[in-house]
Amino acid sequence: MLMRMASAPDQYFSTADLAVEFNLSRNHLTKIMQQLSRGGIVETRRGGSGGAKLSQAPEGIRLGDVVRLLEQGQALVECLAPDGGDCTIDNCCRLKARLRRAEMRFIEDLNLTSLAEIALPK
Repeated sequence: MLMRMASAPDQYFSTADLAVEFNLSRNHLTKIMQQLSRGGIVETRRGGSGGAKLSQAPEGIRLGDVVRLLEQGQALVECLAPDGGDCTIDNCCRLKARLRRAEMRFIEDLNLTSLAEIALPK
């Protein structure tokens, strides 16, 4: 959805049109669009010519920031969840810190790429 929007950053896109184009659930896309709006990635407006458009140039939107926003509250593994999950070896585990570091590096690596770099062809 963002890749399509990056190909025409000044255009408003309706979730209905995007759902048809990508054969996805409109309800699902609406939820994602709301999350992107709350996170400042897109701006929305109602009405016949409404929809959503990027809130800034696609060159300024980093992929890692988008993933971080959309994955808030979703732990890579159970033990990285805010409540720590039900791990029985948490007090002696040597894997948790490595997983946390890998997750940080994943986001950092994605942040090397802007949305403009992966925009769909017009």
